[in-house]
Amino acid sequence: MNTLRIGVVTVAIALLTTTGWFAAGSAVAGQDKSMPDPAQFARGAKAWANTCGQCHNLRDPKEFSDKSWDVIVNHMRTVAPLPGGEAGDIKAFLKASN
Repeated sequence: MNTLRIGVVTVAIALLTTTGWFAAGSAVAGQDKSMPDPAQFARGAKAWANTCGQCHNLRDPKEFSDKSWDVIVNHMRTVAPLPGGEAGDIKAFLKASN
């Protein structure tokens, strides 16, 4: 596992253990975002680093909106092919991280 992937998984674990952030959720610009369950978030972070990172330079999740991540991940389900459950986990991670 390369250093970037280890870093992504480490950040995801840190976010999960920061109870104030994860338990309360986040409000960005008046937008209340519901957080996925911690297990889904962790699976999504790992899948994003391991699966998407095989072919792509990993982007900052904040680079795209929730709507854009929906389109991108749905597209990759066809191209990669990315299984539905894994795609859902990745979407949950990216949306909670942006």
